[in-house]
Amino acid sequence: MLSTDRDCRPGGEHFAVPSQGEVEGKLLVCEVVAVACLQELLKKEHAPVVGRVRRRILHDLKHRCRSLKLCADDEKATAEYALQILESAVTEAGSR
Repeated sequence: MLSTDRDCRPGGEHFAVPSQGEVEGKLLVCEVVAVACLQELLKKEHAPVVGRVRRRILHDLKHRCRSLKLCADDEKATAEYALQILESAVTEAGSR
């Protein structure tokens, strides 16, 4: 079952490793939310907002990666992956 408060629920400690279905479901939800948000932003012809979103993603990732003490290579790979996800969502939002 998908849950944002999985570890807070009674018995959550018994399900420490999510199933493949849970992971796929969470990724699907993230994709749908990202595409829907971008479609709304692009619908109003606020394309410059995508640039601000991009900068915000990079800024937030930098701080999150540092708090996790990731090495520079992992931080760079994370940022590249995030930008690929953003680009894919922008492309998907533009094609609908």
